[in-house]
Amino acid sequence: MSSTGTTDHGAPGPRGARHEREAADRLLRAATRSGAHLIAEAASLVQGWAVLADPIAGAVYSTPAAAAADGVHAAAAPREHPHCTQRPAAGAVLVLAAAPTVPPGHACHVATTTAALLEVRGQRAAELRGEQMRLHTTLIRLLLAGHTAAVTETLGGSRLTHVTVYRLSGVDLPTAHEVLWRAVRPSLAPYADAVTLMGRRDGELVVAELHHGGDDGRILRLVSRLSERHHLLAGMAGPLPLAEMPTAHSDAAAARHSATPDRRVVPADAVGASRLTPLLPTAPYTRWAGSVLRPLSPAHQHLLLVWLRTGSKPRAAAALGLSAGTVRARIRDLSRLLGADLEDATVRAHLLLALRAPAPGDDDSDSDSSNTRSRSGSSPPGPPGPARLERLPDGLLDIEAVRTWAVGLVGGLEPHLRIALACWLRHHARTAPAAAELHVHRTTLAGWLTQCAEHLARNLADATVRAEIHLALKATRTGPDDPAALPRRGGRTYRRL
Repeated sequence: MSSTGTTDHGAPGPRGARHEREAADRLLRAATRSGAHLIAEAASLVQGWAVLADPIAGAVYSTPAAAAADGVHAAAAPREHPHCTQRPAAGAVLVLAAAPTVPPGHACHVATTTAALLEVRGQRAAELRGEQMRLHTTLIRLLLAGHTAAVTETLGGSRLTHVTVYRLSGVDLPTAHEVLWRAVRPSLAPYADAVTLMGRRDGELVVAELHHGGDDGRILRLVSRLSERHHLLAGMAGPLPLAEMPTAHSDAAAARHSATPDRRVVPADAVGASRLTPLLPTAPYTRWAGSVLRPLSPAHQHLLLVWLRTGSKPRAAAALGLSAGTVRARIRDLSRLLGADLEDATVRAHLLLALRAPAPGDDDSDSDSSNTRSRSGSSPPGPPGPARLERLPDGLLDIEAVRTWAVGLVGGLEPHLRIALACWLRHHARTAPAAAELHVHRTTLAGWLTQCAEHLARNLADATVRAEIHLALKATRTGPDDPAALPRRGGRTYRRL
């Protein structure tokens, strides 16, 4: 760590020693109150500013507040700030900028003493951290069980009405938990009408920010920096009313399955953000979706949406906090209720399309959809019949805007890539059965899928992306996309057409 540009660390004479003892006494008294008081006292003793900078949280304490940015920059680039005195302290960096009239030795003494006291405070906090973390985990479990009144009474925050949930996973989760805990400095007493709870459950880190209405984005910024530094993937859901904590919890897990190293924090409302649904004529789309989903309760629809977004029953079970067997049984029951084979890839794509339809009344007017149809050159749909998931209403996808979207998405794929991709999607992204049907090696198919992902510029690991690609392939199909039509040239090779 850098220091002021002098080696004169001592103050000569008895008067200097007395001043150092007085400074140490003042810092010790401030440390018994809080870390903020300790930093403020250090700034007063050097007649300048003092900042405790954390690599994740930024400025933890700053006196004055306007010095926070300078302190963080000095901690990140110490050589650019030789006038500042810096010391490592409790996993962070203490930065002091003394007035020109303050002897360098005095500034060093204040910095060293303050850093030592911060270490003591950090060790004491670490001793209590285990108990506090267990309490946080218990409160999160109570929220998930629906005991919102008991939790808000415990927290003493009558204005805590909404929650934003983050669910993080990764190899370095224990270290990330401690870093985020230190950065957030969670307290069970409401601060600015917000309380942050965090705890590890089932191999993941759950962060729940309870607040009034909307949050200020502070926790999101911390989670984003933490995810980048510790290579975590995170899903975010909310703000939602506190009573809907289980919904936010499962939606955050579904969103996390769409996260990638290029986009480590994914909001739930961005999962499956469709480029297709805004193109559909609103009125017939909404009527069809409402008819298809009429047998389902909101709980049924949420379970199906989480399942379709995560892409598998075990992942959906983990997101919903249920066993995989329970999810399988409920999906079988819903398949009978809907009268459709939910194991069919086309049915799944249509179901996801129905679940993402706008609610009745969200459209401005029926005239908007009729204008869309007239501009596309297609005729209005015929008389309504019984709505089925296996087949979309006439004219819903057969419009110019949808055809343009589909060609822009999957157009230009070479025949062997298109056939392989369609087969893989029909097998719900399972490589082994798709390779067996195509009569190619799994490594060959994996290479083709990599080429498809590069050509499409889409994340094929995202189940909602795969559903839209499946619909685009159907909309642009001129042949059967049959594995038997895969171009070949002897053996298991293929030829380019």
